Amino acid sequence: MSQVVIQTEGLGKQYRRGLRTSSRTLRDALVRLAHSPLAALRRGSEDTFWALRDVSLEVHEGEVLGLIGRNGAGKTTLLKILSRITRPTAGWAEIRGHVRSLLEVGTGFHGELTGRENTYLSGSILGMTKREIDRKFDEIVAFAEIDKFIDTPVKHYSSGMYVRLAFAVAAHLEPEILLVDEVLAVGDAQFQKKCLGKMEEVSHKGRTILFVSHNAAAVARLCSRCILLQSGMVLKDGPTHEVMSAYLRSGLAVSALREWDAADAPGDEVVRLRCVRVRSAQGEVSETFDIRRPVGIDLVFDVIEPGQLLAPNVHLFDEQGVNVFVVIDQDPVWRGRPRPVGRYTSTVWIPGNFLAEGYFTVRAAVTTLATMNVHFDEPDIVAFQVIDSTDGDSARADYAGTLPGVVRPLLKWETTYEQGPQV
Repeated sequence: MSQVVIQTEGLGKQYRRGLRTSSRTLRDALVRLAHSPLAALRRGSEDTFWALRDVSLEVHEGEVLGLIGRNGAGKTTLLKILSRITRPTAGWAEIRGHVRSLLEVGTGFHGELTGRENTYLSGSILGMTKREIDRKFDEIVAFAEIDKFIDTPVKHYSSGMYVRLAFAVAAHLEPEILLVDEVLAVGDAQFQKKCLGKMEEVSHKGRTILFVSHNAAAVARLCSRCILLQSGMVLKDGPTHEVMSAYLRSGLAVSALREWDAADAPGDEVVRLRCVRVRSAQGEVSETFDIRRPVGIDLVFDVIEPGQLLAPNVHLFDEQGVNVFVVIDQDPVWRGRPRPVGRYTSTVWIPGNFLAEGYFTVRAAVTTLATMNVHFDEPDIVAFQVIDSTDGDSARADYAGTLPGVVRPLLKWETTYEQGPQV
């Protein structure tokens, strides 16, 4: 087991809201306290909040740890404490190794200075020596793709040129421990891909990285472990796919399994829904699936009144509420045949390499097609998440950027080649 390089225990940071009104003199403060001591105490407690509270964690050497959570969850505060930018209010943190931080792209840049001068200035502020900057200067400029403008004041740069140079400087740091906060959100899609590739290169060199990002694909690709922060506290710590699933699910509180007893089961005098579950081919109920693996959705229902031509159906929706598809049970055994009384389990299988990565919710229904009588129709009944592979054998291949679309099929490609003169 590699050694622990970052350890925190009960770490917390308290801030004061708004402006702090101070007394002009000590006498004023004492008079106000004497007149209303309870109000002073009450005002003090109301004006503070905990941005980070009771955070205990260990990070091992060479580990790439993702920090995720909504805005205001405490991610940046944690990195600032570990970077020694701010002091904790409670607890302690111990770091073993040389730390550098990418907390704000463009640190140290000055508009009147040229790109060359800002490279040296920003690099020095970030902890690089002049010798390091000299050695990496050409590589930094090439990465930023601004070689023709390197001696132009950055106030004349476009916003894209500015952030490319700023990230290029920061990306060429060589610490033992690197703290990264949302720096992959810079530039256009092509440059973001290059940034992600650089981060992967750094991680493969065995450096320890704490990585904050709202880009789920980047977190899944870079990090083997994640911590989910909520209201300044650790909500979940574990493998990336499990923590990402919990994060995406947290706003809906929907799981991969729902069951009902006979008294409260949805339905009518003909059909009652008893269970809906999302499972793997091995029969394990799961909320997270590798994009390459099939997903099974079971509808378990009781037929109470015989003689109906029943059609179980499933509606699948993505995170934006787009109806991905509707499927009706086409089992030839029961198609066009009235169902006798009993319990049924209808399963629809979604093949691997079909859905895109993301979060999906299921709507389940059973209908009598002849009369279009809907016996039950339950929206957002279960949910699951699809995680794309980082092995390069899914439809994503080696591409690291955002891939739009509701489905992501792995289709067959064929290429013919004929040798001949180049045009």
